[in-house]
Amino acid sequence: MEVTERKKGDVTILEFDGRLTIGRGDVVLREAVHKALGEGRRKILLVLENCRALDSSGVGELMAVRASTIRRGGSLKLAKISPKVTNILAVTQLAGVLEPYDSIEEALADFAGLP
Repeated sequence: MEVTERKKGDVTILEFDGRLTIGRGDVVLREAVHKALGEGRRKILLVLENCRALDSSGVGELMAVRASTIRRGGSLKLAKISPKVTNILAVTQLAGVLEPYDSIEEALADFAGLP
Protein backbone atom coordinates (compact mmCIF):
# COMPACT_ATOMS: atom_id res chain seq x y z
CA MET A 1 0.00 0.00 0.00
CA GLU A 2 1.32 3.38 -1.04
CA VAL A 3 -0.06 6.74 0.02
CA THR A 4 0.20 10.11 -1.69
CA GLU A 5 -0.60 13.21 0.33
CA ARG A 6 -1.72 16.58 -0.94
CA LYS A 7 -3.67 19.51 0.42
CA LYS A 8 -6.60 21.43 -0.95
CA GLY A 9 -7.21 24.43 1.28
CA ASP A 10 -7.51 23.10 4.81
CA VAL A 11 -8.31 19.53 3.69
CA THR A 12 -5.62 16.85 3.70
CA ILE A 13 -6.17 14.42 0.83
CA LEU A 14 -4.61 10.98 1.24
CA GLU A 15 -4.73 8.85 -1.91
CA PHE A 16 -4.10 5.14 -1.42
CA ASP A 17 -2.88 2.65 -3.98
CA GLY A 18 -2.74 -1.04 -3.14
CA ARG A 19 -4.28 -3.39 -0.65
CA LEU A 20 -5.82 -2.18 2.60
CA THR A 21 -5.29 -5.46 4.40
CA ILE A 22 -3.63 -6.83 7.51
CA GLY A 23 0.06 -6.12 7.68
CA ARG A 24 1.34 -3.19 5.67
CA GLY A 25 -1.91 -1.70 4.35
CA ASP A 26 -3.59 -1.08 7.67
CA VAL A 27 -0.35 0.28 9.14
CA VAL A 28 0.15 2.71 6.23
CA LEU A 29 -3.40 4.02 6.70
CA ARG A 30 -2.99 4.45 10.47
CA GLU A 31 0.38 6.20 10.17
CA ALA A 32 -0.76 8.58 7.43
CA VAL A 33 -3.88 9.69 9.30
CA HIS A 34 -2.12 9.96 12.67
CA LYS A 35 0.67 12.02 11.08
CA ALA A 36 -1.90 14.47 9.69
CA LEU A 37 -3.71 14.67 13.02
CA GLY A 38 -0.42 15.14 14.85
CA GLU A 39 0.31 18.13 12.62
CA GLY A 40 -3.01 19.69 13.61
CA ARG A 41 -4.88 18.89 10.42
CA ARG A 42 -8.51 18.02 11.16
CA LYS A 43 -10.18 17.59 7.76
CA ILE A 44 -9.03 14.36 6.17
CA LEU A 45 -10.20 12.87 2.89
CA LEU A 46 -9.24 9.30 2.01
CA VAL A 47 -9.29 8.53 -1.72
CA LEU A 48 -9.64 4.77 -2.25
CA GLU A 49 -10.09 4.61 -6.02
CA ASN A 50 -7.00 2.40 -6.37
CA CYS A 51 -7.61 0.26 -3.31
CA ARG A 52 -7.64 -3.24 -4.79
CA ALA A 53 -8.47 -5.20 -1.64
CA LEU A 54 -10.00 -4.57 1.77
CA ASP A 55 -10.15 -7.15 4.55
CA SER A 56 -11.51 -7.05 8.10
CA SER A 57 -8.29 -5.47 9.39
CA GLY A 58 -8.62 -2.72 6.81
CA VAL A 59 -12.26 -2.13 7.75
CA GLY A 60 -11.28 -2.06 11.42
CA GLU A 61 -8.53 0.45 10.72
CA LEU A 62 -10.89 2.68 8.73
CA MET A 63 -13.19 2.75 11.75
CA ALA A 64 -10.28 3.33 14.15
CA VAL A 65 -8.87 6.31 12.21
CA ARG A 66 -12.37 7.74 11.92
CA ALA A 67 -12.75 7.50 15.70
CA SER A 68 -9.30 9.06 16.26
CA THR A 69 -10.17 11.93 13.94
CA ILE A 70 -13.48 12.61 15.66
CA ARG A 71 -11.85 12.47 19.13
CA ARG A 72 -9.49 15.20 17.97
CA GLY A 73 -12.33 17.37 16.74
CA GLY A 74 -11.91 16.49 13.10
CA SER A 75 -13.80 14.93 10.24
CA LEU A 76 -12.83 12.02 7.98
CA LYS A 77 -14.51 11.23 4.66
CA LEU A 78 -13.95 8.79 1.79
CA ALA A 79 -14.04 9.59 -1.93
CA LYS A 80 -13.85 7.71 -5.20
CA ILE A 81 -13.92 4.33 -3.54
CA SER A 82 -13.24 1.30 -5.70
CA PRO A 83 -16.06 -1.12 -6.55
CA LYS A 84 -14.52 -3.75 -4.28
CA VAL A 85 -14.46 -1.36 -1.30
CA THR A 86 -17.97 -0.14 -2.14
CA ASN A 87 -19.23 -3.72 -2.00
CA ILE A 88 -17.56 -4.41 1.36
CA LEU A 89 -18.91 -1.19 2.89
CA ALA A 90 -22.39 -2.14 1.69
CA VAL A 91 -22.18 -5.67 3.10
CA THR A 92 -20.87 -4.41 6.45
CA GLN A 93 -23.42 -1.57 6.46
CA LEU A 94 -20.66 0.97 7.08
CA ALA A 95 -21.25 3.16 4.04
CA GLY A 96 -23.47 5.49 6.07
CA VAL A 97 -20.92 5.72 8.87
CA LEU A 98 -17.83 6.34 6.73
CA GLU A 99 -19.42 8.99 4.45
CA PRO A 100 -18.29 7.90 0.97
CA TYR A 101 -18.54 10.42 -1.88
CA ASP A 102 -18.47 9.72 -5.61
CA SER A 103 -15.94 12.47 -6.27
CA ILE A 104 -13.27 14.44 -4.49
CA GLU A 105 -15.09 17.65 -5.39
CA GLU A 106 -18.28 16.50 -3.61
CA ALA A 107 -16.34 15.64 -0.47
CA LEU A 108 -14.46 18.95 -0.54
CA ALA A 109 -17.75 20.83 -0.88
CA ASP A 110 -19.07 19.03 2.20
CA PHE A 111 -15.91 19.87 4.14
CA ALA A 112 -16.40 23.56 3.23
CA GLY A 113 -19.30 23.83 5.66
CA LEU A 114 -17.20 22.57 8.59
CA PRO A 115 -15.14 24.72 10.97
